[in-house]
Amino acid sequence: MDGGREQLLSQLANKLRVLSVQATSDNPAGNSGHPTTCASCAEIVSCLFFNTMRFDWVNQRSPGSDRFVLSKGHAAPILYAAWTLIDDARAANGEVNLKQPGPNQTELITNLRKTGHKFEGHPTPKLPFVDVATGSLGQGLSCGAGMAYAGKYIDKADYKVYCLLGDGECAEGAVYEAMAFSAHYNLNNLVAIVDLNRLGQSEATMYQHDTEGVSNRWRAFGWDAVVVDGHDIKALDSALRSAGSSDKPLVIIAKTFKGRGFEGIEDKLNWHGKPLSDPKKFIAALESTMPDGPIKLPRPEVPKDPATNIPEKVTIVKSGIPAGTKKMATRKAYGLSLIALQCDRVIACDAEVKNSTFSIDYKNAFPERFVECFIAEQNLVGVTMGLACRDRAISFASTFGAFFARAYDHIRMGAISLSNANYVGSHCGVSIGTDGPSQMALEDLAMFRAVPNCTVLYPSDAISMQHAVRIVANRKGQSYIRTTREETAVLYEGWKEPFEAGRSQVLKYSDQDRALLIGAGITLYEALKAYDVLAGEGIKVRVIDLFSVKPLDVETIRTAAAASGNKVVTVEDHYQQGGIGEAVAAALSETDARVRIMAVQEVPCSGKGGELLERFNISASAIVNTVKQFL
Repeated sequence: MDGGREQLLSQLANKLRVLSVQATSDNPAGNSGHPTTCASCAEIVSCLFFNTMRFDWVNQRSPGSDRFVLSKGHAAPILYAAWTLIDDARAANGEVNLKQPGPNQTELITNLRKTGHKFEGHPTPKLPFVDVATGSLGQGLSCGAGMAYAGKYIDKADYKVYCLLGDGECAEGAVYEAMAFSAHYNLNNLVAIVDLNRLGQSEATMYQHDTEGVSNRWRAFGWDAVVVDGHDIKALDSALRSAGSSDKPLVIIAKTFKGRGFEGIEDKLNWHGKPLSDPKKFIAALESTMPDGPIKLPRPEVPKDPATNIPEKVTIVKSGIPAGTKKMATRKAYGLSLIALQCDRVIACDAEVKNSTFSIDYKNAFPERFVECFIAEQNLVGVTMGLACRDRAISFASTFGAFFARAYDHIRMGAISLSNANYVGSHCGVSIGTDGPSQMALEDLAMFRAVPNCTVLYPSDAISMQHAVRIVANRKGQSYIRTTREETAVLYEGWKEPFEAGRSQVLKYSDQDRALLIGAGITLYEALKAYDVLAGEGIKVRVIDLFSVKPLDVETIRTAAAASGNKVVTVEDHYQQGGIGEAVAAALSETDARVRIMAVQEVPCSGKGGELLERFNISASAIVNTVKQFL
């Protein structure tokens, strides 16, 4: 790198500091944000955006461009600063005046964190240059690993993924999960940069400036590690150029100082997340290093886009469920349904329980479309989200439904990320039997129902499972499919029933129905048994296969309740809180219907599946008794 280029990148780093100070500490809309954490990584961001990365200034979500993940999401102002400089340069024949903010920079300075504005406190994909929302620390590297996996093994393209982490967040276990995954798959197109600025929010970080100790930890996980002065432009450039020189991912441990360039504040505690008290003083000092006239902003190389994208619609031409099948567990139908999608952009991830979730069938059919994430559920979810970014894949993640609880914060952030990742949980409810409560998903419906824009489907047989897979593969937003461990009878035939998100199936009805039974999964079969018993005693009831837990088929449920004496019994292999019963009760809250909720009411125990259904009062006999008492 020549001296002129080095000087320009240094000036741009200071410009990024100035914009970060102006937006957080000299903002007419109100001061708020993290100027000191922006200052520590200014040279890193300058080198990446104005020297290293290849990307399209115009199509900011181009699939062929290098990716940047700001895992330390509280440094959002410096990311916004880089892109507003780019946008202003693009509008002015590539030129910017570093001492005079252009219109896009002015918009940032006056609107950061303003209610309803796109420049939020932490990055979200409302902005075209953001792939995943960050700010809940420790999650960016997993998402970046998913993007890098897509680039190397699915797109087979040469784009790189750069992930900037804070040193404090590297205490998160999710970071270590991502480190192990990335090294295992030789993701040498992934570059992590650790902004080792020594200071956390309330005290010094765990390893402070122990660059040797930190780099050795990454090396122990199988990464190439380079230690640099994070404020030395030439050193950063040299380290970044070494990416991809081996078959290992690269981490750059950048020793930096929090509040760099802010005299009296640099490397001092108690300035985390605080606006600067005298911003104009710092702005003047930084601008004194800049030229008076316009400069040409370095424009990056624009790489070619990969040849293939995901199709607009995925269909099933031939059923994956063998003709004549009488019984099959919905978990078994999952892998067969993925195969039936016939799309080479469908990627299945699993947490090393693939012979229980039956994603193994998909792996056996298409090993190149299967990603083993091992027993690391946080990374499983992050990788699945990363794979789905920029429509590179239709991604599914499967594990025991209970174990998604470990990754719930990642799933929560997936909603903010506008992710299209799909999750499939097996081993749900007490019906799994002898494994005991540690393996029983009894909170999963509540978890996923609470996530905004998340579709929740609960198929009861193999055919409806196949429909569920098809539906979520074509649906925007995150999705969760709940499967059953036990074999259940096939209720439907082929494609005759119009399964959709937000639609339930009425299986039994008459004009003399006195109550409505609503079940899903294993409890639907208990409801059907109860129907037969009650019918034998002259009691007519209606039965609904709920199928779509969210969105709920409110119209069908209200109509069926009104036609059944406004007496509704829901039965679910799940805790009551947040489950099917409460969803149905909310839908019927403005009607005359009364609802009895049958659900697991206490922490269960080991036992045979049928015995546990009886013990926890969600069996056919319990349903019969509840209906009789209700009437």
